[in-house]
Amino acid sequence: MGASQNRFTGVFLVITWILAGWAQADVFNVKDYQAKGDGQTLDTSAIQRAIDACAQAGGGTVLVPRGEYLCGTLHLASHVTLHLDTGAVIRQSRRPEDHPRARYLIIAQDAEQVAITGEGTLRGIGDGDLGRRADRSDAKMPEFRAGLVLFQNCRDVTVRQISCVLSDTWTLTFRFCENVTVEDVTIRNHYFHTNSDGIDPVSCKHVRIARCRISAGDDCIVCKTADGKPCEDVKVRDCELESIATAIKLGTESSGDFRDMEFTDCIVRNSTVGIGIYVKDGATVEHIRFANISLENYKPTGASNVEGAMFPIFMDIEKRHADSPLGHIRDITLENITVTSGFGALVQGTPENPIERLTVKNLVFHVRDPEDWSNRRKHIGGRRTVSGQRDTEFARLPGWFVAAHVRGFTLDGFTLVLPPGVKEDPGKEPVILRDALDSVIRDLVVKKSENSP
Repeated sequence: MGASQNRFTGVFLVITWILAGWAQADVFNVKDYQAKGDGQTLDTSAIQRAIDACAQAGGGTVLVPRGEYLCGTLHLASHVTLHLDTGAVIRQSRRPEDHPRARYLIIAQDAEQVAITGEGTLRGIGDGDLGRRADRSDAKMPEFRAGLVLFQNCRDVTVRQISCVLSDTWTLTFRFCENVTVEDVTIRNHYFHTNSDGIDPVSCKHVRIARCRISAGDDCIVCKTADGKPCEDVKVRDCELESIATAIKLGTESSGDFRDMEFTDCIVRNSTVGIGIYVKDGATVEHIRFANISLENYKPTGASNVEGAMFPIFMDIEKRHADSPLGHIRDITLENITVTSGFGALVQGTPENPIERLTVKNLVFHVRDPEDWSNRRKHIGGRRTVSGQRDTEFARLPGWFVAAHVRGFTLDGFTLVLPPGVKEDPGKEPVILRDALDSVIRDLVVKKSENSP
């Protein structure tokens, strides 16, 4: 019996040793591949060697321990998790020659089961004002610009916990990807730095974004479409967003359709546009739901060039070019939305393609320091080569919620809360409709703020 026990114990120890060895082999510490992490040495090649070794071994974790690693473009591969320990910073090189094939710090192409995780930081080169100041003192664009992360044609992608700071252009870009998860990510870009989007799913399917905190010098979470491919099944929840542009956005790139999306339980602060849908390239946007969202507009001070086009909620259909197809917006729901703003909301279709079946339920609008928007223009949101009277025709109407060229519009529960000491606002109407067939308005209430003296 004793001999059997000894043999069993010996076998157990051997198996434990083998498993421990396998577990250790699955972790590829970049320090073992001569990464310095001193903030001065270019560590691109060393970290890439660790990634390549991990991929050649069938996958695992590339561990980046505490330190500052100066890098050009890194290429991830299938079954590889890049894990940044607390105190680890991968800092992007400013030299174009360190980004020979892609203007991103990290790229994954045609990969599956690929991830970036950990409590470390990716640091970009987007420090300083750029393209946002009203006096155009920051208008000159640098010759070299680069984003932080691009996943292209990938499946089963995860980004979790990391912090991204000062991305120069788009921070986390997912292009033609499926099964994307982004959780507990913090993005802090320069607020007056144009093109520094937060998270951009472009023609992706099955996207889940949760508990992210984003401050951006452009759009925060923005779904786009390219090459005529759709973007669908996107769910965003529990995020805190701040944007000098649009916090939650669909478009403007819209050659493919948008469908089956849900944005819930989010807080938007200090933003030029809270929720925006921009159709310029012929897409159909349908079956989109926004619920339990708090929106607060940026308070204009004269510092930024966006202050002439501010809206808590904005939807628009137009042509990007004269020969562009005209798109559609339909079956949109906004439910339990709270707005704090001095500017009115605008949704506008076109006479040919009105917005169809837009439902707004339980909208509470807190008027804060009412602004004069008699010279306001619509928010363009992207490049175009045509313009027209719709740039200003409805954007300047004196209504807190303006709907133009709509069919089947329902506003069910709208409470307009006026500032302290104001009993009525004779210069503006709660709701203005233009060309709005089959529309219904119920339970419209105008009242003073409870904080009034």
